[in-house]
Order: sequence, then C-alpha cells, then structure tokens
Amino acid sequence: MITGALRQTGRLFALAAEVSRAVFRRPFQFREFVEQFWFVASVTILPAALVSIPFGAVIALQVGSLTQQLGAQSFTGGASVLAVVQQASPLIVALLIAGAAGSAICADLGSRTIREELDAMEVMGVSPVQRLVVPRVLATMAVAVLLNGLVSVVGTLGGYFFNVVLQGGTPGAYLSSFSALAQPADLYVSELKALVFGFIAGIVAAHRGLNPRGGPKGVGDAVNQSVVITFLLLFFVNMVMTAVYLQIVPPKGG
Repeated sequence: MITGALRQTGRLFALAAEVSRAVFRRPFQFREFVEQFWFVASVTILPAALVSIPFGAVIALQVGSLTQQLGAQSFTGGASVLAVVQQASPLIVALLIAGAAGSAICADLGSRTIREELDAMEVMGVSPVQRLVVPRVLATMAVAVLLNGLVSVVGTLGGYFFNVVLQGGTPGAYLSSFSALAQPADLYVSELKALVFGFIAGIVAAHRGLNPRGGPKGVGDAVNQSVVITFLLLFFVNMVMTAVYLQIVPPKGG
C-alpha cells in the first residue's frame, strides 16, 4: 500500500512537471483552451456567487459577535473582510473547481483513456499531455484567478449587509476598519492561492483521468478519488502558504 501510494505521488509530480514544460511548447492548443475556459467558468460562476454570500455572512456574524464581546466593534469590518479575502475566497473557488470542473475533466480524460483514444494519439505522434491536459490545467488556473475576485467582492458585500443590517453596525466603521487593517499584499496572496489551487485541481483531475482502473467503473472511482485528493492537498497547501505569508509580510502598521 505504501509503495503504491508513493508511486502514485511520483506520477502526480511527474505529470505536474511535464505539464509545466509543455506549456511553453508549440503549437499551443488555443481553441481547446478557450472551450475549456468557457466550460469551467460556466459550471462554477453561479455556484461560487451563491456560496460566497452565506460564507461572508457567517464570517461577519461570527466576527461581529466576538468583537462585541471584546468591545472592539470598530474592527469587525476589517477582520471579517480579511478572513473572506485571505482564506474563504480561495478555498471556495478551489473546492468548486475541483468538485464541478475537476470531476468533469477527470471523467472526460478517463473515458478517453479506456477507449484507447490517448494510445491512438501517441501512435500518431501527438502528445496527449500537450493536446488535452495543458489547455485544461491552464483553464482551471485562469478561471480560479478571475473567480477569486468575484467571490471576494460578493463575500465582502454579503458580510457588509449582515453586519450593518442584522448586527447594527455602522457603514463608516465597517469601511474604515477595513482600510486600517487591509493591505494590497492580502489581495495578492489571495490571487496567488487561487492560481496554485487551480493548478492543483487541474493536475490531480488530469492524473486520475489518465490512470483509471477497471473500465467504466474505474472512471467513476477515479472521479471520486480526484475530488478527495484535491481537497486534502488544498487544505494542506493553504496552511503552508498562510504560514509563510504571515512570516514574510508584516501586518499593516506593524
């Protein structure tokens, strides 16, 4: 079991390295990239917008309740917005891309694999990684970065509404605390997280799709495995990136 896990991990990293090299090779499959970009965006935009509203509301309500207990209501806006932008937004985007788009990518590549289409492409001298995997990985990365901005805005507006309307906060204090605590680096690390998470979701989905087992049933198992593996990797990578960011970038005013 340990040997098999290490072998699969090595193949995953090998595929990531191969995709990174193939990005700069020609010809670039621009049409495939546009089609995959539109597909990933179409299945994630609406769910991301709908999910970000309750996320922002829950964070705003919880932070608002805590700051009221501590007598620091004026910092509710800044704390809740930072939590949405730095943590909630990239994770929401990554989970939706992995669950909706990643599963579809894995199923598509898995069905092609069991029908031996990829073997036929290799016989004709066409690289399946460059032809099929690279456009899909780049599409997930591009959509993740753009979608992260949308989720951050919608989550912030949702938190603002629930804090001001339900908890009796003032709009001026909410905005002033945000400008006092936030800095451009918070948005930069959020976009970087989204970019990395999109890459991980695309690579894991492609890896499991290229290596299904047991025919059609194996494709379904590969889809489930890709979602679970992506979730585990995302939370681990998010922890590492957050720890590094907090060590490198000092807090505003510190």
